[in-house]
Amino acid sequence: MRRMILVSIVLLAFALAAVAAEIPRRAPEFAFQLPGGQQVLLSGYRGKVVLLEMLYTTCPHCQHSAQMLSRFSKEYGPRGFQPLGVAFNDMASLLVSDFIKQVQANFPIGYAPRDPVLAFLQHPSILRFVVPQMVLVDRKGMIRGQTAAEGNEAFYEEKSLRAKIEALLKEPAASSKKKR
Repeated sequence: MRRMILVSIVLLAFALAAVAAEIPRRAPEFAFQLPGGQQVLLSGYRGKVVLLEMLYTTCPHCQHSAQMLSRFSKEYGPRGFQPLGVAFNDMASLLVSDFIKQVQANFPIGYAPRDPVLAFLQHPSILRFVVPQMVLVDRKGMIRGQTAAEGNEAFYEEKSLRAKIEALLKEPAASSKKKR
């Protein structure tokens, strides 16, 4: 019996490892709503380095991350960096305006339903995850970094995140073909 339980645990561990998001991958289109009702499309930021924070408005870690991203926006924005926030907790549409005021965010933060967020993250809805979930998209629209579903302390650290952003900012944007 113990052997069967052990084998089940090992198989479960392998199954959970297999559902980790593929990196790098093309960022699929993703849409969210701003508090005023305007729809934002991720593709509208092609050519910029985007850090997408998937958050809960009630999460202290998400609040801290949003404040850090506001600092990054001021510092790296002129070089082509764009943070975006998407709340997906219950009643996020009603809570996101207060969240923006509380953290004094200087970048777009909106809301989206849970299922599209988890699909974008390539995370099965039946498995546990932590927030915030962060996704780094390069200038060409490729997802180049993403926190693991269960979190990754190193990814959230300011120094580590700065290094990732600075490396992506040094890369050229997609070349555009000139018409003759």
